[in-house]
Amino acid sequence: MSVRQTRDCIVEAADDLFYRQGYTHTSFADIAGAVQISRGNFYYHFKTKDQILDAVVEARSDRTRAMLDQWQRDGGTPAERIRSFIRILLMNRVKIERYGCPVGTLTTELAKLDHAAQDEANALFMLFRTWLSKEFAALGLTDEADDLAMHLLAMSQGVATLTNAFRDVVFTEREVARMEAWLEEQVARAARQ
Repeated sequence: MSVRQTRDCIVEAADDLFYRQGYTHTSFADIAGAVQISRGNFYYHFKTKDQILDAVVEARSDRTRAMLDQWQRDGGTPAERIRSFIRILLMNRVKIERYGCPVGTLTTELAKLDHAAQDEANALFMLFRTWLSKEFAALGLTDEADDLAMHLLAMSQGVATLTNAFRDVVFTEREVARMEAWLEEQVARAARQ
C-alpha cells in the first residue's frame, strides 16, 4: 500500500470510529487495529489524535461539498434540491438510528470538550447552511433565506437526535413527510410573492 493509500485508510477508519464510538473513546490503538498497521507506521502519518481529527473533518467537508455539488447537478429546481437535503434522513436512517447524525454528534462532543477543532467541525454545518440559504433565495425567499435554512437545519437535527433516541422508523418517516410539507408551503408562499 502506498503512503497516500495508508494515510487515506487511517483517515477513513478514524472517521468511522469517531462516528461510532466518539472522538474521546477512540484510541490510536483502535485506529491502528482497524487499519491493521503497526503503531510505528501509524505515527509516521499522524503524530497526534488532533492531527487525525483535522484530517477527518477535512475529509467530511470534502464529502459534504461533493454531495452538495451532486444535488446541485441532479436537482432540477431549488425545491427538489432542498428535498434531497431533507431525504438524507431516510437515506442514512439506519446509521442515524445507531449513532446519530455524524455532524451533530461530532460538533456536540467537541463543544463539550471545548476542543480547538470545534470551529472546523462547525464549518460542516455552515456548508449546509450556506447551501440551503442559496436554495431558498433561488426559490424567491431571499430576505429570509438564512432563517429558513437555519430552521430546516434545526428540524433535521431534531429528527436525527430523536431517531437515534427512539429508533422509531414510523417517527422518522412521518417527520420527513412533515418537513417536505413545510417545504411545499414555502414554495407556495414564494409563488404568491
